[in-house]
Amino acid sequence: MKPPRWADTFLSWLVAPHLREEVLGDLHERFHLRVQRLGAAKARQRYWREVLAYVRPAFMKRHPSEYPQPTHTDMISNYLKIAFRNLVKNRVYSFINIFGLATGMAVAMLIGLWIYDEVSFDKHHKNYDRIAQLWQFVTFGPEKSSYNVLPIPLAGELRSKYPDFESVSLAVSREVVLTSGDRKFTKTGKYVEPVFSRMMSVNMLAGTDAGLNDINSILLSRSAATTFFGSANPINQLIKLNNKRNLRVAGVYQDFPPNSTFSDIAFLAPWKLFVAIDAGGKDSQDKWDNNDYQLFAQLKPGADFDQVSAKIRDIRMKRDNPPAYKPEFFLHPMHKWHLYSDFKDGVNTGGLIVFVWLFGIIGGFVLLMACINFMNLSTARSEKRAKEVGIRKAVGSVRSQLIFQFFSESLLLALVAFTLSLVFVGFALPFFNQMADKKMTILWSNPGFWLVGLGFSLLTGLIAGSYPALYLSSFQPVKVLKGAFRAGRFASVPRKVLVGFQFTVSVTLIIGTIIVFRQIEYAKDRPVGYNRSGLIEISISTPELYGRYESLRNDLLGTGAVAEMAESNASVTAQAGGVANITWRGQAADLKPLLMSNRITHDYGKTVGWRLATGRDFSRQFSTDSTAVILNETAVKLMGFKNPVGEIISWGNEKYNVIGVIRDMVKESPFKPVSPSFFVLNYKAANVIHIKLAPQLSASEALAKVEQVFRSYNPAAPFDYKFVDETYGRKFGHEERIGKLAGVFAGLAILISCLGLFGLASFMAEQRTKEIGIRKVLGASVFTVWQLLSKEFVMLVGIAFCLAAPIAHYVLSDWLQNYEYRTELSWWIFALAGAGVLAVTLLMVSFQSIKAALVNPITSLRSE
Repeated sequence: MKPPRWADTFLSWLVAPHLREEVLGDLHERFHLRVQRLGAAKARQRYWREVLAYVRPAFMKRHPSEYPQPTHTDMISNYLKIAFRNLVKNRVYSFINIFGLATGMAVAMLIGLWIYDEVSFDKHHKNYDRIAQLWQFVTFGPEKSSYNVLPIPLAGELRSKYPDFESVSLAVSREVVLTSGDRKFTKTGKYVEPVFSRMMSVNMLAGTDAGLNDINSILLSRSAATTFFGSANPINQLIKLNNKRNLRVAGVYQDFPPNSTFSDIAFLAPWKLFVAIDAGGKDSQDKWDNNDYQLFAQLKPGADFDQVSAKIRDIRMKRDNPPAYKPEFFLHPMHKWHLYSDFKDGVNTGGLIVFVWLFGIIGGFVLLMACINFMNLSTARSEKRAKEVGIRKAVGSVRSQLIFQFFSESLLLALVAFTLSLVFVGFALPFFNQMADKKMTILWSNPGFWLVGLGFSLLTGLIAGSYPALYLSSFQPVKVLKGAFRAGRFASVPRKVLVGFQFTVSVTLIIGTIIVFRQIEYAKDRPVGYNRSGLIEISISTPELYGRYESLRNDLLGTGAVAEMAESNASVTAQAGGVANITWRGQAADLKPLLMSNRITHDYGKTVGWRLATGRDFSRQFSTDSTAVILNETAVKLMGFKNPVGEIISWGNEKYNVIGVIRDMVKESPFKPVSPSFFVLNYKAANVIHIKLAPQLSASEALAKVEQVFRSYNPAAPFDYKFVDETYGRKFGHEERIGKLAGVFAGLAILISCLGLFGLASFMAEQRTKEIGIRKVLGASVFTVWQLLSKEFVMLVGIAFCLAAPIAHYVLSDWLQNYEYRTELSWWIFALAGAGVLAVTLLMVSFQSIKAALVNPITSLRSE
């Protein structure tokens, strides 16, 4: 049906030439809509009224020169108006498009900030590319092990005989009690040589780092100085170390940033001071086999880490009496400290870089899923605008104008989504920092941040707008306006492929998240060999607590708040160190293992609640227990004892009688095998007090009474204690953070998929409105219609599951190989993930399907 031709001719006489095409196009479009809605007769009447409405203005402005000439700004303004009107007209689709893309961008932005924080670790150091830490490979069994502790004499050897080194500094970390007036705190710091400050670019805010040359001086971080002295000038103030020695504050330095290896360092003290007050440090000055100290080095410009490592590798083996564990020294560059610190059999196997790649891939997939939604919905909705394209071309629009308009609309959506994503990140970053244990901020002043964000928005808008811009703009207006245009039977195939890809990613992420949490729970359920309930530990830092075990124990037991108390040389959740000079009967000549040494008091076993497998515990009734030893099960297996009780082992020149065997105690990583260990009585080596609180009292009541006892013995030190179950729980901190982050990202990926699914299901139902109406007239039930609209998405979920299951199995199997104590990939995990995605899919699709099925067919078919 066409409007009256002579009415068009009459109108063309009256309307200015530059407005003629636009006016005729608008009138024709409204005429065709009215024909469908009101019928031909009424449409013609309305058409005539609108034509006559142009008569008066036309006579008043009949000269083209009187009309304002359009400019490029007018054209762009017009395109933006049309884009805005389309957004408002299609509110649901606009919300899904913008919100989904903004969410994906926000996730990618958060992951990008996390990755930036990880890869920029330690980069604040000016000599970042030339600094390294000395490590060594040692051989205690069939494989090489790696350690970052070395002997003190190695530092002098490097300075005097190897010109490739510009600076070398010894260092050791210690937790100490610092006291100033009535303020007393436990702080962690480093004893270092003077060159350390310059090597590590320590930023002095007050005073000078020359204090590292003075045995009676100390440097404080700004936060530590504020803690002790507030706003007062800390320089030359006195601070007491471990209630033993007064030190002068010689300088205050800027705290190391959070993404630094030294972020927890509250003070720097002279190495000379450590040697003077630490018996072990003094004794190790010329001991090549006391491997307890850190060594940092800075190479000269042009020196190569690998070449220098090759030069220093056999320093120890070339000296007299080379040890059986065959140490090989090497340089571990600063740029690898954080992300590449895992070694296996002498080869660097990576480390946290695995999680950088993992989250980078997850972020990329989540963003890609959001872009898929954006493109799917944009292309799906664009097919509804075919008639608009035909009319605009019929009234004179050229293809370049249509292309520009569609691209501008798509870019507008992408830029709005980018702006909204910044708002999302601003709100989410504090929670994300808490979850990831970070202190990240949005990089507002970083040009790269804006370049990547705006560039990605531009790219997304161009890709999403390419289909309507390039495809729809090529339509012949005659076919479109005659109703001969059809999208084609394969037009929806690309959308189905992309939706299937979304489902595949979602299923994979769900399976991965479940496995991560199962691995954590599996390790948490592992028997640890002792009882953590009500067990606390207190470090012995001040001289007032040394050598007073019996009196302190009696006073603590007398409070009624303590069930048992003991001392040892290390926390029950950590190993203090190992020895390689243990021998026993039947030992193979080539077997020189490392055994973890534990020096304890008589009541240690009862305090920590270890479990005896055979034999007996240490007892005061046996005076011979001073030369007795208790082994763990792993040590017994290593030594090959069938009846270990009564066997004799030698530790250096001393012989020890095995009186008992305990179940393995998990003192190191809960994801790794237990190291072979032994326990001997030694009251002089005590560094940690272990206290078992009485179960009949609440923790707060018991701790109050324990604190009173410690205050009486050591009033100058703070009462700092740690619950063993909390300390042990922190061993899972990294894995738990990874699991939480993976869970959040998986949830957001599913949310984005659901948004896209909801939009596509709505679009499909809208496209098939008349078909549904006809089916209902012919007797189809609501269930039949639901089945019709749901089966395609169910099929897509099935295909996606078949693709995701083997991918997830391969990736997660490889990831679990990093843990020697690991869970299994059970079949039900895959089934649960697939069923979950299917349920969510049916929920989303069912809402639109049932809504479409319940529409009255008269409403759907009234224009037919």
